[in-house]
Amino acid sequence: MEIISAAVMLFLIMDPLGNLPVILSILRHIDPKRRRFIMIRELLIALVILLLFLFCGQKMLNFLHVSTETVSISGGIILFLIAIRMIFPQPGGVSGLAAGEEPFIVPMAIPMIAGPSVLASLLLLANQEPGRTGDWVIAVLLAWGASFIILMFYEVFNRLLGEKGLKAVERLMGLLLIMISTQMFLDGIRKFFQF
Repeated sequence: MEIISAAVMLFLIMDPLGNLPVILSILRHIDPKRRRFIMIRELLIALVILLLFLFCGQKMLNFLHVSTETVSISGGIILFLIAIRMIFPQPGGVSGLAAGEEPFIVPMAIPMIAGPSVLASLLLLANQEPGRTGDWVIAVLLAWGASFIILMFYEVFNRLLGEKGLKAVERLMGLLLIMISTQMFLDGIRKFFQF
């Protein structure tokens, strides 16, 4: 996988545009001056977690005795389920925070930015081509940077796209993610049957 395609895949999984309405509802009761600090803090925590999983992914797989095929198939299934939720969103809130309560790590850094599907994808990348860790760091930084820009300028995107526009973009991202998840699943099946 190339750096740009890995970055696009990670960006689609992070889904900053889809997370925008949830982030807006989480930060709605917090002082506007404090919002920017919270966003930067949560994005930096998410970046540290992403890089930690990228560098320690192979060791974790070895410790758990999990094969590449297993990660590819399970990652494809997780991505598929997330993509289905993006296309057919579930009603109800997801933050679990009281009005005015400041988020710390959960739910913004984890699971909204550094969610289980992004972490599974990083484990897969690190395991499939361990010699390209530098490339995967660049891909993570590109995806994270694009998410950073969107989330830091959430007010602009919210005004520009509106609620219906954000939903449409999220569904489009969901469709692209279904294709990526299906490919991951098929790659895992193909590798499994080569043994």
